[in-house]
Amino acid sequence: MSEWEGLEEIVAIADTGSFVGAARRLNVSPSQVSRIVQRLEARLKAELFERTTRSVRPTELGRMLVDQSRRIIDERDEALSMARGESEMQGALKLTCSTTLGERFVAPIVGRFIRAHPRISVSLELTNRVVDLVAESFDIGIRTGHPVDQRLDARQIGARSLVVCAAPVYLAHRNPPQAPSDLEAHDCLIGTSGVWHFSEKGTRRTWVPAGRFRCNSGTAIVSAALDGLGLCQLPEFYVREHLATGRLVRLLDSYLDAPEPIWAVYPHRRHALPKVQAMLAALEAELSVEMASRAADRKF
Repeated sequence: MSEWEGLEEIVAIADTGSFVGAARRLNVSPSQVSRIVQRLEARLKAELFERTTRSVRPTELGRMLVDQSRRIIDERDEALSMARGESEMQGALKLTCSTTLGERFVAPIVGRFIRAHPRISVSLELTNRVVDLVAESFDIGIRTGHPVDQRLDARQIGARSLVVCAAPVYLAHRNPPQAPSDLEAHDCLIGTSGVWHFSEKGTRRTWVPAGRFRCNSGTAIVSAALDGLGLCQLPEFYVREHLATGRLVRLLDSYLDAPEPIWAVYPHRRHALPKVQAMLAALEAELSVEMASRAADRKF
């Protein structure tokens, strides 16, 4: 009996939702699938599936093992494909990104990527929580700031600018700030970052804003700014359209900080896989172009 026995079976059960469906996919009998899974559970001394008369669902341990097994099977198939001289990449990729950045930029890039590589599937999770890429079996995470997880490698794939802005209705009753220190006299709308960044005479400065409204949603902060509740500092892609129409007004442009880097981070050695390399290359090429085009649109 191989130590690898059962991995394909549990993935097939999780995908099809039943032992019968797994047997049909693997072209074996349901009783054979059941025996193999029972032997695997005996080796692990734990149940991998919750079985009822109506459904079969992975336990928490089962979900973790299914994710890891899927990765092993994909890498095996990819290695065999390469050994046979087949040039087309295949298998699954699992990515995560913050919600707004993902919706506006990353999801379209992923869509074009899977169209160009029909044997690759991609699962993209959009969330503002910091995902543990290793524990949750992700191939790539897209993050801003500076990576600190020593288990991960990082590759810069773009940059984004942070801008301060407010609605004309707010500025009609308040003097526009001429320097970051003037923000003390203003209502600040505070997003996920509790610190605002500026650059003054080549030196980076930080400012801790104060205000009566705080929200971890950039979209909600934009809505509050449009309603005249205060001024905000956000990545430019949140407010670009409103700046173009005049519904929001740029402020403190002479104190703009350097663009904030956008990183693709991934567990050590994952970049060696051709499909991960290809996805990283697509993200770097297309995201940098998208961000550059946004900056060009603003200049002209």
